[in-house]
Amino acid sequence: MSGIALAMIAMSGHVTMLGISRWTGAGGSYRTVQRFFATVVPWASLFWLFFRTHLYRQAEVYLLAGDEVVVTKAGKATHGLDRFFASLYGKAVPGLAFFALSLVSVQARHAFPMAIEQIMRSETEKAASKAKAIAKAQPPAGAKRPAGRPKGGKNKNKTAVPLTPELLRIQGLVNALWQRIAGWLPLTYLLLDGHFGHNNALQMTRQSNLHLISKLRNDSALYFPDASAYGGRGPRRKYGDKVDYRNLPDQYRQATHLDGSLQTCCYQATLLHKQFSQPLNVVIVVKTNLDTRTVAHVVLFSSDLTLSYDKLFDYYCLRFQIEFNFRDAKQFWGLEDFMNISPIAVTNAANLALFMVNLSYRLLLDFRCTRPAFSVLDLKAFARGYRYVDETIKLLPQKPDPVLLTQIFNRITALGQIHPNHPGPEPT
Repeated sequence: MSGIALAMIAMSGHVTMLGISRWTGAGGSYRTVQRFFATVVPWASLFWLFFRTHLYRQAEVYLLAGDEVVVTKAGKATHGLDRFFASLYGKAVPGLAFFALSLVSVQARHAFPMAIEQIMRSETEKAASKAKAIAKAQPPAGAKRPAGRPKGGKNKNKTAVPLTPELLRIQGLVNALWQRIAGWLPLTYLLLDGHFGHNNALQMTRQSNLHLISKLRNDSALYFPDASAYGGRGPRRKYGDKVDYRNLPDQYRQATHLDGSLQTCCYQATLLHKQFSQPLNVVIVVKTNLDTRTVAHVVLFSSDLTLSYDKLFDYYCLRFQIEFNFRDAKQFWGLEDFMNISPIAVTNAANLALFMVNLSYRLLLDFRCTRPAFSVLDLKAFARGYRYVDETIKLLPQKPDPVLLTQIFNRITALGQIHPNHPGPEPT
């Protein structure tokens, strides 16, 4: 694996098994690389050991974030090939889908992948998804159900909800990570995107002893808790006035920021939603263009009622760091390039791509001590130049003088770097 990792850092072109074998040198061959991808590797333990040994900082606060990534693939033989919705294309595309969990450092503002699992939808899940799409596109004809509770209807326990296969998959990943950590690292919050802004996801998160931070639809029906005096008859009212996003009370405004003609206001309140089992800590961010008077808003929420508005907003923004992991894994480490088709090989290719995200970040830390702008492209150019010099030195009958050798390394490894240690001549 060390040889494969070094080859991936130095290589150019598509990251495939054939491409890796060409850069592993005399110690590797295409069959050797094939055997590695056909081997069952304990990736989850490997991710955790590498993070604990090389990336963990005791003074930093870490959050748990999860998201799905779709990789487009052609053909028919790849394990798990299906049609998945890709936000980049705005439609369902043929390919593979993976769900990843990452630890996000609040201070470093970087996400570290910890686990990834391929999404395999059963036939029942596919049929249910298709029926839901048809029902949404063609609502049933006929009279609407009369308002109010149906005769004989009973209250439902909103904490005892059935979990979908998707939520069970995420819960399994979270619980497995908890077992590996074993209390070594304190975690409080799970960050998920707006797709999981519902009660079932909240219950799944609370069952794992975490608080959910997510986003609600911008037209969600939220209510203030009823503050009126009890009338003496019947049950106490639970829901007060409905939230009007265009006329939010000033008493809930926490901050106002003006950037040119764009005004941003943050509101925080403990609100109720009829589909949720508990009150929600809601932060509403309202942006107003003072020139055109157009208004837009975002509704964030958490199950932790004590979390301040600024932390809730900041933590949800940090969820996007996992998207940068996916970008790097696709662009540099072969998540979009691999051509493996068997279950074990597909699993190894996806996990290796995200593991290289962590490995490259650790290598970049050493360079960024003196060159803060040093990037992955610079790292690959440095490794490629180092490889060229190393192979050339092996062919010489006698090694050059150490001073000259250092100059050769510095000059050759700087070729192709965007941020070299010593700037080259000005372009003509």
